Amino acid sequence: MLRPVIVGIDGSPEALAAAGWAAREAQRHEVALRLIHAWTRSPHPSALPSTTSQHHWARRILREAHDHLGALYPHLPVEEYAVQGLAPSVLLEASADGALIVIGSRSLGGSIGYLTGSVALHLTTRSPTPVVLVRAGEQAEDAHQLNAEGRSARDTPYRDILLGVDLAHPCDEAVAFAFESARSRGAPLRILHGYRPLPATGTGAAVASEVPAEYEAALDALVLPWREKYPETVLTATARPGHAQNLLLHAASEAGLLVLGRHNRLRPGPYTGPVIQAAVHHARCPTAVVPHA
Repeated sequence: MLRPVIVGIDGSPEALAAAGWAAREAQRHEVALRLIHAWTRSPHPSALPSTTSQHHWARRILREAHDHLGALYPHLPVEEYAVQGLAPSVLLEASADGALIVIGSRSLGGSIGYLTGSVALHLTTRSPTPVVLVRAGEQAEDAHQLNAEGRSARDTPYRDILLGVDLAHPCDEAVAFAFESARSRGAPLRILHGYRPLPATGTGAAVASEVPAEYEAALDALVLPWREKYPETVLTATARPGHAQNLLLHAASEAGLLVLGRHNRLRPGPYTGPVIQAAVHHARCPTAVVPHA
């Protein structure tokens, strides 16, 4: 990962939490962090201080974020860009130059800041690079397991990385992203596939008993080359009956990062599919949406 980690900044607490996550990711991979604020000429200029132009206000938002991050990560190179334009277009164009782009979100279905309106949907459906959504209030210790007192701490091992896979449409890009995320943290990796079980009656009972073994075999074949490439990563791969989005949301409650693949085929209008949509609105941990061909 040589390209910078990009984060959208809009002055909200959600964006600041996203910037913190992005800073830690940039520091982990020894690359620069790029802060981008998109601004437009407001039809209500009175909303800003009379002595401050909108461009200067944008620079102030970036500077405050930079100062906050500089105090926490003094050796991290941070770049600032105030770009005139609509946030969806500005961030989408910027994403092409980054290793990934990070934006803030409010957990459990709410949204604010850069997740308001169509920005997150625009990026998760169209960005050529992975998009990471970080919930409000995310702290560095949240990526770690609880300590003996049941509290968040930075000196405990990292939580698992969770990868959701669709065996009918495997995504090597998402698998690679998940393995690299686990490797860079020294974290275990869990791979989960959800399937709908066949009826357990009549001849279907015999067929249903064979389906899990077939899925497990498919998972083994999927991860075999990755086990060889990342032999140090502790890996578990399972297939479970049930709706994929429900299974993943439950598993993500204990994960440090949820990774999902997104087909890079453009559809008429924004479309993510039920699994990504559920994760964007309800996942309790940061969620990475990785495009693939």
